[in-house]
Amino acid sequence: MVDTTIFTWIIAIFGTITFLPLMVVQLLMVLEPNGRKTKDIIIAKGEEWRDKTHLKAILGFAWADLIVILPLLISSYVGVFTGQLWGYMIWLALGILSIYFSIVFWVMEKEYTYPSLGWLAYYTYAWGFFLYWGLAAISHSVFQMSSL
Repeated sequence: MVDTTIFTWIIAIFGTITFLPLMVVQLLMVLEPNGRKTKDIIIAKGEEWRDKTHLKAILGFAWADLIVILPLLISSYVGVFTGQLWGYMIWLALGILSIYFSIVFWVMEKEYTYPSLGWLAYYTYAWGFFLYWGLAAISHSVFQMSSL
């Protein structure tokens, strides 16, 4: 059994704040990829997809988030809060994926997303929170698993 700590709660709450809005937007993307509301949220108000590759890449990430990331996130919370080692192992994997996708989106989208949001929104929610959560989840998971 792995003890649940205050840091576990902080990381879980921060993860929920970070991932829940993303999952709502990804669901909107899957349901209405060419809808005006979808494009206003994902691209920028009044903007269009740059090309079909842009649309397909973002749609692919939406499906992957809903099919892979969301179930892993939910199951990790179950594992972490029941004191199971596998919950922290899933958090570790999700942390790595979160950092990986932060790097991919840094290269792919910063040029377009940063100007429409500004530095504060970009370096907090739009990009930063996923990187910060990934680092926190990895660090905490390694610490928790090494203390067994």
